[in-house]
Amino acid sequence: MYQSFFVSLLSSSLIISSVVFSATSLAGNIAAATQPEPYCQWQVDNYAIEKPLCGLVGDPERGKLIVSDGSKGNCLACHRLPIDGIAAYGTIGPPLAGVGTRLTEGFIRLRVVDTRNISPMSIMPGFYRDPSLINRPRKDYKGKTFLTAQQVEDVIAYLVTLK
Repeated sequence: MYQSFFVSLLSSSLIISSVVFSATSLAGNIAAATQPEPYCQWQVDNYAIEKPLCGLVGDPERGKLIVSDGSKGNCLACHRLPIDGIAAYGTIGPPLAGVGTRLTEGFIRLRVVDTRNISPMSIMPGFYRDPSLINRPRKDYKGKTFLTAQQVEDVIAYLVTLK
């Protein structure tokens, strides 16, 4: 009688341990999936960031989608861009038509990454500012940049096509 009781107790303990282990593993996987990507350091040289972030190559088509997406770049909130079908855009920032002719790729990258290196009083957000230096009011943005390095490079790839 006691033996069957202990066998039953041992089986229950093994099942509970298995469930706890599975739940812990799942929680760890979810936490790992929501962690921000590794931050790539960048260097300003003569008012430009010449090297692409993390050595990435941007895609102009993805960049065009990001600049017009209100939940990502949202560049249209402040800038006029030559994008068909856009009836409303902001006028706080300069129009970006022809920006690829006026500015170098490295200068555009610095503007998008952290324009305060050029104009400390700018209200333009730094889309790839070092997250360890910023106090984010929303907890879901803590330790994160507004755009990923790949998204920034996609935006740059698009903006340099605007000739």
